[in-house]
Formats: sequence, C-alpha cells, structure tokens
Amino acid sequence: MEPDTLLPLVLPAVMALAARPLSSRLPPRTATWLLTATAVVLALASTATLAVLALGGTLRLPVIAALGHLSEHVLHRDPQTSPIVATLAGPALAASLAAGGYAAVRRVRALLAGARAARDLPGREVVAVVADDAADAFALPGRPGRVVVSTGMLSILDEAERRVLLAHEHAHLSGRHHVFRALVHVASAANPMLRPLRGAVTFTTERWADERAAAGADRGRAARAIGKAALAHNRRPGLGHAAALGIGRAAGLGRRPGPLPRRVAALLAPPPPRRRWLVVATAALVVLSVWAANDGVLDLHRLIEHAQTR
Repeated sequence: MEPDTLLPLVLPAVMALAARPLSSRLPPRTATWLLTATAVVLALASTATLAVLALGGTLRLPVIAALGHLSEHVLHRDPQTSPIVATLAGPALAASLAAGGYAAVRRVRALLAGARAARDLPGREVVAVVADDAADAFALPGRPGRVVVSTGMLSILDEAERRVLLAHEHAHLSGRHHVFRALVHVASAANPMLRPLRGAVTFTTERWADERAAAGADRGRAARAIGKAALAHNRRPGLGHAAALGIGRAAGLGRRPGPLPRRVAALLAPPPPRRRWLVVATAALVVLSVWAANDGVLDLHRLIEHAQTR
C-alpha cells in the first residue's frame, strides 16, 4: 500500500485545524462556500478510501477470489490486500456510512419540520411576529420561508436596530444557509475529523447574514443591533426551534473569544479582503485528496486485472 493512499484519511485533520482561521480571514460568503465544498469532498474521498482498503482485504477471502477468478498467489503478495488494514477499514466504513445516513435523515426531517412550522404560522407576510416576552428571532426555511420574531425582541430594539435584525434573518433565507449547514453536518457525521468545519460554517453563515444586514446600515449600528439581540436572546432563551437559523447561543468557552465577540469585532472592522491564496491553498488540498482517493481506486482495479490474468 502506497503512502499517498492514506492521504484522504489524513487531510481532514489538516482541514480541521484550518477551519477557524479560514472562517475569520475570508469574506463570509466565500468562506461558507469553500468550507462546505471542502467538507463534502473530503468526506466523500475518505469514505471512498475506506471502501478501497476494506475491499482490498476481502479479495483474499477464498470465496471472493474464486468468484472473481483471482490468483490467490498475486493477492497475497500485494500489500493492498492486507487483512489487518481491511479489518480496521471495514468497521470504520460501516460506521461512516451509518452515521452519515442517520445524520442526513435527521437533517431532512428537521428541515421538513421547519417548513411545516413556517407554513402553519399565521398571516401571509414573510415576517411573523409572535407574542412572547422572551427575546427571540430566527428564520424558518420553506416555500416560502418565514422570519419569526418575538414581541420581546422587538421591544428591546429601536427602529433602526429592528431593520438590521430583520435584514439578518432575511439573509439566512435568501442565502439558503440551511443547505450549507445541513451538508456540513452530514459530512462531519460521516467523518468526525471534519467536525470543526460544522462550527466554522455556522459562524460564516451568521457572518454572511451580518454583512448583508450591515450593507444598508452603519456598520457600528449593525454591530450594536446584532450584539444587543444576541445577548438578550441568550439571557432569556424563548421560542427556539430545531430547524431555526436564528441568532443562537453566542457564548464561547476557553480563552478564545466566542462567536458573538468575533462577529461584533468583524462588523466594527472593514470587510475582510478576498485573500485568494487561502482559497487556492484549500482547493489544492481538496484536489490532492480527490487525486489520492482516485489513485487508490485505480491501483485496486489494476491489481484485480493483474490477478485475473494469472
């Protein structure tokens, strides 16, 4: 087995370390697309690699070799058919497929529940105001999607801050942020090493919505509105919904600043530059992973053809 065969199993760990810096240093829309695509491709590449490693070991089984008319002598000499590697890769592959499938089903059900909740809200306007003293605001994807805001939230914001808040939630709907989050959620379930990308995409979609909200307002005012709304929500959690894409809890743990301070600081600063070299470097990592996974598939295919000619 060549060392590059294992690259798709190692590169997700590299990407996990890069997720937070990328989420902060790139424009949020660019970072969201890049991190989501990277998570999906790396999850697929690592799963394909596990499948190749597991299949290689099963070829040594006499019944499989006989069915495929494969030379057992050739198979036993090739490291690609290592039974030890296959024993490790097989359960890992099964766990990856099961976890990814389970996560996909749960996300689809949550999105459908959100769509039903949006459809059942009173009125036909996009914004639905709910009588509740707790401060809350979130977007429910659907056809059409709805923005839900509580009277408690409206009472603590002035008119300009309300416009910022509603623009933020509208941006979640128009940007289809629920799709990005669902894809990364499934990818990180299939490959747990990609879990940091889940939090990174949650952050970048919030930042994306923040920037959209700030586009029509003073950035300082937008930062104040976002901070005030998030702090009020976290003090008095209210409506909440499994499929909501709202402000969410903003408290961070440990020494590093949490999502809310980072979001407010980003709004108080100029928009981040494009930094195309970061995009190119991440894309190169993804291409390397795909190339290594494809190379593993081709090597196994060549081994099977060689074993069939002996």
